[in-house]
Amino acid sequence: MQLPVPDLNPRFDSHLLSRVEDAGLNASAPPQQRWVDGWLVRFCAGKAKRARCINAVADGRLSVAARLAQCEQLYAEVRLPLVVRITPFTRPAHLDDTLAEMGLRTIDDTRVMVLDRLDDIAAPEWPAGWSIHNIGLDPFAQRVGVLRGSPLSQRQAHAERLLHSPVPFTAFELREQGEVLACGQYAMEGDLVGLYDVFTAPALRGRGCARRLCQHLLVHARSRGARHAYLQVEVDNLPARAVYHQLGFDDGYAYHYRMR
Repeated sequence: MQLPVPDLNPRFDSHLLSRVEDAGLNASAPPQQRWVDGWLVRFCAGKAKRARCINAVADGRLSVAARLAQCEQLYAEVRLPLVVRITPFTRPAHLDDTLAEMGLRTIDDTRVMVLDRLDDIAAPEWPAGWSIHNIGLDPFAQRVGVLRGSPLSQRQAHAERLLHSPVPFTAFELREQGEVLACGQYAMEGDLVGLYDVFTAPALRGRGCARRLCQHLLVHARSRGARHAYLQVEVDNLPARAVYHQLGFDDGYAYHYRMR
């Protein structure tokens, strides 16, 4: 099924949403990437599609078919599937229709949610026995990967990307008497903070872990100068979206992927 590319949410300043898109690209940048005639082509072997897809950010000079052929050869060499990310900022603007005509299918309808003011976010109240701990990026990648059931290769690729990120990440895990309940991290770029990899152990969900963890991440980032926040979540992840709406986030724009 072909999905329309929605407009930017008029509730938010379009310049802010453009900055959010740039910040998201910067925060997900892997060491394995190159430019192909206006397309930012990423080929990290990790789990996140943002780090192993084509981001078509400029019109370029070649035809879509010519660029796609070059990219397909690159992905074949690294043994990864070709994936194209489609956003309201995608260039050329007709790329989604062109890829649909070429038979590429749509996957992972995703929302970029935005919180334009952090002033009203309160520090969380921790139940008895709960504690929050700052952890290193390599241990964090291993921790969230284990919680997700990701193989070692993906955990290692995630750690490599975080350690070489052009923007700084700060990671935390939430514990109850030594047991890890949830973990999450944020990326800071100027006054923008992006929440990433917020994940609660499946058996421990429904206790308010994610909401409290997000509150802590936002308050901590605010103390470092953050004024606006963003995150990315699949549209059918209703429990997570409910938490983010409670915190004041709203949909800024949507994106999806196309692949063979």
